[in-house]
Amino acid sequence: QTSLSIWGWGSLVLFLATFGPFTIFYFAFYILCFVGGGFVVTLLFGKSNSEKYLEQCEHSFLPCTSVGIPKCIEEMKRETRPIKIDRRLTGANIIDEPLQQVIQFSLRDYVQYWYYTLSDDESFLLEIRQALQYALVQFSARSKETDWQPYFTTRLVDDFGTHLRVFRKAQQRIAEKGSQMKDQAEELVDTFFEVEVEMEKEVCRDLVCTSPKDEEGFLRDLCEVLLYILLPPGDFQNKIMRYFVREILSRGILLPLINQLSDPDYINQYVIWMIRDSNCNYEAFMNIIKLSDNIGELEAVKDKASEELQYLRSLDTAGDDINTIKNQINSLLYVIKVCDSRIQRLQSGKEIDTVKLAANFGKLCTVPLDHILVDNVALQFFMDYMQQTGGQAHLFFWMTVEGYRVTAQQQLEVLQSRQKDGKHQTNQTKGLLRAAAFGVYEQYLSEKASPRVNIDDNLVAKLAETLNHEDPTPEIFDDIQRKVYELMLRDERFYPSFKQNVLYVRMLAELDMLKDPSFRGSDDGEGESFNGSPTGSINLSLDDLSNVPSDETVQLHAYISDTGVCNDHGKTYALYAITVHRRNANSEEMWKTYRRYSDFHDFHMRITEQFENLANILKLPGKKTFNNMDREFLEKRKKDLNAYLQLLLNPEMMKASPALAHYVYDFLENKAYSKGKGDFARKMDTFVNPLRNSMRNVSNAVKSIPDSLAEGMTKMSDNMGKMSERLGQDIKQSFFKVPPLMQKTYSDPDHCRVAAPIDDNVDDNIPLRVMLLLMDEVFDLKERNQWLRRNIKNLLQQLIRATYGDTINRKIVDHVDWMTSPEQVADAVKRFRDAFWPNGILAEAVPRRDKAIRMRTRVAGKTKLLEVMPDELKHIIGAETTRKGILRVFEMFQHSQLNKRMVYVFLERFLETLFPQNKFPELFNKLHSRSKQMQRYKQRLHSTQAPSLQKSLLVSHIRLLMHL
Repeated sequence: QTSLSIWGWGSLVLFLATFGPFTIFYFAFYILCFVGGGFVVTLLFGKSNSEKYLEQCEHSFLPCTSVGIPKCIEEMKRETRPIKIDRRLTGANIIDEPLQQVIQFSLRDYVQYWYYTLSDDESFLLEIRQALQYALVQFSARSKETDWQPYFTTRLVDDFGTHLRVFRKAQQRIAEKGSQMKDQAEELVDTFFEVEVEMEKEVCRDLVCTSPKDEEGFLRDLCEVLLYILLPPGDFQNKIMRYFVREILSRGILLPLINQLSDPDYINQYVIWMIRDSNCNYEAFMNIIKLSDNIGELEAVKDKASEELQYLRSLDTAGDDINTIKNQINSLLYVIKVCDSRIQRLQSGKEIDTVKLAANFGKLCTVPLDHILVDNVALQFFMDYMQQTGGQAHLFFWMTVEGYRVTAQQQLEVLQSRQKDGKHQTNQTKGLLRAAAFGVYEQYLSEKASPRVNIDDNLVAKLAETLNHEDPTPEIFDDIQRKVYELMLRDERFYPSFKQNVLYVRMLAELDMLKDPSFRGSDDGEGESFNGSPTGSINLSLDDLSNVPSDETVQLHAYISDTGVCNDHGKTYALYAITVHRRNANSEEMWKTYRRYSDFHDFHMRITEQFENLANILKLPGKKTFNNMDREFLEKRKKDLNAYLQLLLNPEMMKASPALAHYVYDFLENKAYSKGKGDFARKMDTFVNPLRNSMRNVSNAVKSIPDSLAEGMTKMSDNMGKMSERLGQDIKQSFFKVPPLMQKTYSDPDHCRVAAPIDDNVDDNIPLRVMLLLMDEVFDLKERNQWLRRNIKNLLQQLIRATYGDTINRKIVDHVDWMTSPEQVADAVKRFRDAFWPNGILAEAVPRRDKAIRMRTRVAGKTKLLEVMPDELKHIIGAETTRKGILRVFEMFQHSQLNKRMVYVFLERFLETLFPQNKFPELFNKLHSRSKQMQRYKQRLHSTQAPSLQKSLLVSHIRLLMHL
């Protein structure tokens, strides 16, 4: 290492001494110049060579391409051959001509305006037109092969009625919650789809109706399926064209169309347009204002009235015009006042004091008892009152005798006519009448009758003697019937007390006989009679009316203080200790009584038999077969029975049913509870005598027909002879036919579709039956007692048949055929063309109307709907029930999400009818399977079915062990 360093340093000193100290810098500079020069030479040489190569390439040709491209170029250079398009679409020239115009306008305004900026070639447009016409031809062919009568007469009406039923049940659930929600519309929509999934079981459309993203996805999938069915296979396989057409159909046509059809304002305008010939009534308009619960409606009407008021005050008039203007100003001031008072009441949340409301009416209209007994609407309320007071036997006896008299007169007239013709059936007819008369006697007047009509024993004995020794006559019950009528008229328990009851006020509302205090005249003299509706009558909502507080000071309180398990002769059962407090003005008592669950069950059965309205209010905890002595279960049942007792002892409940107090005191007395009939006897008593129903229906149907339809009823009376023969057979069967002990079990009719009870293989009057079921759903006739509901249906059927005879179904079918005729389809296409292209020019988009105009349109729509309702319908169903039904339907259309649901249901049923072989029901179930409501419903269903499955397995194991 030392030698190397010496040699290195020595060489460096020698080099510097020879060449000088700047030699190193010169050496580095020379190397840099060498490298830079080489780079410049390389760049210049490459540039020159590249330019020469590019010059050679410019004068050379590309290699031969594939066969397809030259062929396309050759086809494009050829002259375009004209594509022949067949202008026939449906086979009916009156339809094809306007339809071709619609196609031409559509291509012109939606395709040509952007396509001509890209190309002048017409072949693309012709290809689109040809594909579109092919789809229309396929659609037309399917339509011709489809029977549209079931769709329009049954399915469409059933879907609408089911939609209305779901809406009604959603409203009921929200009302049961009783909480004041800030966003009731949103809560209503959620509850609506909860009820829908419970009713439909397999499908729920909540995502499609509430989520725009899911709605677009649903329409894309649906359009792709329709393109697969309607387009030629070659066009469908072209993905670019398929996706392009799918987006146009889903987002450009179907989505805007569905949004418009679902818009409440559009529906309200359409309703007003449909009944444009009817004039708005001032009284109906004021009723809508007084009943409105929408502040937006009231404010819109108030603003418009204020605007009109300012205009009238600015006019400079004289003479007779000034009186007219003053009257208009006073009317507008009254409208503004009513709107202000209604808005204040809604904002404060205060309800109307029903006692003061009844007092404001002063002397109510007096409806005589004889008018009540022959009017369907009034009779319903009197019947409910008589059942509350325990006098229903007197009323039912009077009605049965009326029916017996009518039927007996018809039978005897038929007998006389047959005797004139030489036919003898005297003994058979008299035997049937005698059986009917004995049936009436046994049911109401004999010692075994329960309940029995309390009447003079001498009259009853005289009637029995006459029945045993003389032939029956139509007047055989007249004396006793007259006494029963006088008893109901004079006895303070019945008609006199009924006039002081809230049911009487409700009856006047249904009869449209409640007078507005502002129109009431002098209070001198007696109240209005039934003969004529008072002026200024007003339909007030009586949902909140309750009975006037009773003057009785007795207060009864009871609660279950303890529970235990007892063993009596080997039988184990639970016993509940009830602590009872009774307090009056002078004393206070307290005692304990002990009751079993079976005592509660018997008591519940007894009071629901006597007071039918309690069956929907009081709910007794259900029975349990296994583990019913478990401590946890007993505590739960104790809590439920306590809630049952508190609801039963509610003062409002006791006031609504005064006769209920006797049963409650008897149950809570400190004594052994005496049970009534067994379950089997009770079930047998529930079979109402068919004779009473048939006679009552005939009597009231004859008496309740309006005078305006007397001519139609005359036509119907020609067939009375044949009907009386059938009635005779019904009488015989009514008394000698024993009802089966085991009845068929059906699902809850309120949790199924409206047309579900109809069997297509049994009855051929499907259209009429579906129409009646729809009326039943609109006016909620199921809330009435079963007698009135059945009577209303029979009366409506007789009214329809009196007008149209037995051809009502034929007329419905003919109307459907007329709707689907080529003339009507062509007229619909022309209206569509003129609406979208007036005078051949694309119509401008209609601007969205402001909220005030939309609210006023709602008020106008409700007013016109109430005004257009015929008086005959109000007389049959009742003014208040008619008003509620119409307003419920109108309210249903004020929610766009719910309207979308109905539109999608109609669309789905339409496609299922048009393409029955393509399994659209399964497709829709899959498309709606992502519904959250559906998933929650399946989870609840699984959780409820699991215990029942375990119980059934346990029962099967027990049976197996017993067998072994």
